[in-house]
Amino acid sequence: MSKLKKVVVIGGTGLIGSKVVKLLEDANHEVVVASTRKGINAFTGEGLAQAVTGADAVIDVSNIMSFDKQALTEFFGNSSRNLTSAEKAAGVRHHVVLSIVNADGLAANPYMAGKLEQEETVAASGQPYTIVRATQFHEFLEALTDAYSADGAVKVPDIDFQPIAADDVAATLVEVALGAPKNGTIDLSGPERASFETFIRTYVGAKGDGRPVSADAGVNYFGAPVVTRSLVPTGNYIKGGITLAQWLET
Repeated sequence: MSKLKKVVVIGGTGLIGSKVVKLLEDANHEVVVASTRKGINAFTGEGLAQAVTGADAVIDVSNIMSFDKQALTEFFGNSSRNLTSAEKAAGVRHHVVLSIVNADGLAANPYMAGKLEQEETVAASGQPYTIVRATQFHEFLEALTDAYSADGAVKVPDIDFQPIAADDVAATLVEVALGAPKNGTIDLSGPERASFETFIRTYVGAKGDGRPVSADAGVNYFGAPVVTRSLVPTGNYIKGGITLAQWLET
């Protein structure tokens, strides 16, 4: 029997989704790139039944740009309910969702609250699943630097940081999706752990940005209070292979 699979990628045109799609296509799997442009909408349920018919796995890397907690929880909750319902009806073997390390401990942040709603909805659905919780991406360092900038300086939370490259995230999602459902959570992080300040200073320096970088224990993470290990795995985890220096060279 062929080992090739049909995999549906929700959010398949985004940063992670496009990389997941390429990896699956390169391995000759059948891929459905789910997007509203193709008449597939997880939030409304439109087109889902047809999209998941015959699928072995669904990888959900969908996203929404919002700072509103209600909008975020509704988007992630409704989308996950619609997806898992359609998957169960179609006999899909495995639902994989990308979330964030320690989302449950950072729920004071609206986005984290949305991801926690997503996780809880999937876990309660009865559909076999795996939740992959990743740390922040190398690709987000520029946005993080700008978000913590004021008056020509960068002041970040005084916490540990362990970012991961999007390529490593995509590779792990594909490997997990083609494997057996864990019916639980897997943590995923980059290969290096240091202070948030160290990573931002390294990134700023590599970009020739002269802004000074410092850490302040009084600074939170986008509305969520944090302690030293709030953004890094606290137990067993999968470690990516791409360092910040290697990523900066690409």
